[in-house]
Amino acid sequence: MRRFALIGHPVAGSLNPSLIAVAYKGRYTYDLLDFENFEDAWQAFLDGYYGINVTAPFKQDAFAKVDSLSARALSTGAVNLVVPDGKGGFAGYNTDVDGVVLALEETGLRFHEALVVGTGGAARAAVYAARHLGCNVTVTGRSLEKAEALGCPAVSFEEAARLRPDLVIYTLPGRAPIPEGLPFAGSVVLEAEYRNPALSAVRCRKYISGNRWLLHQAVAAYRIFTGEEPDFDAMNAQILKKKL
Repeated sequence: MRRFALIGHPVAGSLNPSLIAVAYKGRYTYDLLDFENFEDAWQAFLDGYYGINVTAPFKQDAFAKVDSLSARALSTGAVNLVVPDGKGGFAGYNTDVDGVVLALEETGLRFHEALVVGTGGAARAAVYAARHLGCNVTVTGRSLEKAEALGCPAVSFEEAARLRPDLVIYTLPGRAPIPEGLPFAGSVVLEAEYRNPALSAVRCRKYISGNRWLLHQAVAAYRIFTGEEPDFDAMNAQILKKKL
């Protein structure tokens, strides 16, 4: 039986094990591998798993480690899923893009000006997804240099406060301080974090929980892992049951 896992730090509280359980009626196992060091996490993968999901802070480490990349992984510079490539190496994918695109599309809304908050692997997927949906994208983060590396206009938090986006994709960790003055009020806000969300009570046009992002990226990931269609309705019910 193929075994799957999530590597990252921290990973406690991830819904992935319960999602894959309902997606395939318990036919696949899914473990949480919490390591502070990427090489230790990678070795654990090699020692006992067919495929892995990758979460913070390892998405760019995984990008550098794999032997081949999907178009979305290559474009984002981040990998959140690794499986064998059939040639003795490993292939990297980025299903976070699917998560963002589908979480936004299910609102039925259209967006034109997007602000991405953060500069890590999730932010890279957010930039790609927002562009895919036809948005002009601006990035802000603690490091202007890192924000500029995402290939979009980059501004400081202070400058971001003067923008008027209709979409904000917030990728900072839930426990990190919320930068002051960000333009949430007139925007649809999609937050990447679902275990410890920072913005669930923020005043905005519409708040989209990170559980929608998680759900849609997981559906795409499990197809790649197994070659089978997961039970979307069961996965969605599992997400809704958690009331995130």
